Amino acid sequence: MRRPDQQTTTRPTPDAAPGTTPDTPPAEATGPGTRRTADAGGAARSPDPAGPRPTGDLTTEAVLAPYLRGQAAEFLRSLRLHHEHSAPADSGGHDAAAATRALRRSARRISGSLHTFRAALDPLWADQLRAELAWLSGLLAREHAYANRLTRLVEALHQLAGPALPAARGVRAAGESATSDAQGRAALGVGAARAGALLERRLTLARTRSHSAALQALGSSRFHAVADAVALLASDVPLAPGTAARTSEALLEPAERAEQRLLTAVAALPPDDTEPYNEAQDAAWHQARLLLRLHRYAHEVVLGAADPALTGAGHALDLHRDAVEAAGAAAAAARTPRIAPATAYALGVLHADQRHEVEAARTVFRETWPYAAALSTP
Repeated sequence: MRRPDQQTTTRPTPDAAPGTTPDTPPAEATGPGTRRTADAGGAARSPDPAGPRPTGDLTTEAVLAPYLRGQAAEFLRSLRLHHEHSAPADSGGHDAAAATRALRRSARRISGSLHTFRAALDPLWADQLRAELAWLSGLLAREHAYANRLTRLVEALHQLAGPALPAARGVRAAGESATSDAQGRAALGVGAARAGALLERRLTLARTRSHSAALQALGSSRFHAVADAVALLASDVPLAPGTAARTSEALLEPAERAEQRLLTAVAALPPDDTEPYNEAQDAAWHQARLLLRLHRYAHEVVLGAADPALTGAGHALDLHRDAVEAAGAAAAAARTPRIAPATAYALGVLHADQRHEVEAARTVFRETWPYAAALSTP
């Protein structure tokens, strides 16, 4: 794993906003990746494949096992805090929400590390626990995601329905008269309040159901089995035979593969001059986001710290995910039977606005991605 300013092996940073997609590791990307970085002056250079490695003993027993034990301890600590501060979804529950986010963070890191470093662990145990943690983190993410999505959409509606509705939002075509522009704003103003109320009903109901599902899951025998497995992990990491000794390949090679899959996926992203409303491209960007997450976690394991060079790019991909899902929620609400034309119009404008936000997030990602050569046009 290589940082843009240092030829070393990598590692990841804490996550930003959670999403609704379960944290199941994505399928591996194929094809040659671009292993080039940018120096201080911005020129692309190719790092030496045999460049310097981190000092010290890179063994699973000295590096991977303590990392997994630490994340398991954090998982159990967050679970205890969640039990102490649990509250209904509509009562605030700030401490419980913070504990849930911490629970998800540790679950994602354990799951991602089990995926990347599977060869250094008992494979059957790693696969089973990874799948269960992916189920749990995905389930716990939904309530928070629905709440954030509602806030995002309602705020966007307020901005769009205001007196200074910008033409760049795609509402006004070139050459449209001032009269038709005023009529469009009036129609949007009429439908915005109803659209907001419809979105609030739909997303609040989804959030409440997700909260109930999470509470039910946390009381289930399935969850207790997961918690028991994590409690055992906090004291004993089942390593594969022969990997506990000084074998850096057990860590460096999987970490390098995680980085290579990310670089390959980013290099394959559509160029920035493609059709902006091609929603079929969203999947490739979601894949890049999940691969970046796995790369960051591997960076944490091998180097012991987050890679700050990827913070901006990761945040941009989180914003991309949020905008894609918000656009989907607006489109789904617009398909509600028997809604008023003004409401449907406002939801259509809102959908277009969020698709513009998708494009803006892609632009930010390209500007903040540190491996500039990987984004060159084919």
